[in-house]
Amino acid sequence: MSITASTLAASRCVQPIEALDDAALASHLAALPEWKIEGGKLARSFAFANYYETLAFVNAIAWVIHAEDHHPDLGVSYNRCSVRFDTHSVNDGRGGLSTNDFVCAAKVDAIFAQRANA
Repeated sequence: MSITASTLAASRCVQPIEALDDAALASHLAALPEWKIEGGKLARSFAFANYYETLAFVNAIAWVIHAEDHHPDLGVSYNRCSVRFDTHSVNDGRGGLSTNDFVCAAKVDAIFAQRANA
């Protein structure tokens, strides 16, 4: 079964967490083409019309990522929010990327798409 954004968004974060190998990273990235690996983290920036829209997005994703218990680094400015996921507990505590990062990224994308279609 191929990995898609919709299958990732419908998934839940799992335990135990294992780091993705290079082949798995490539297939997961293909499912979420707007996301990039930057500094070992799965990263994307989202643009908004104003601060209110930016904060509404941050609040919406906060609820979802809290439910998944997998929290990203967020950068919030007037009309932009950057989201950066990684999994601190993989690779013997050195960090890396896991399926959980991609599950949450897909959920963040779905929230952004829903906002754009409203």
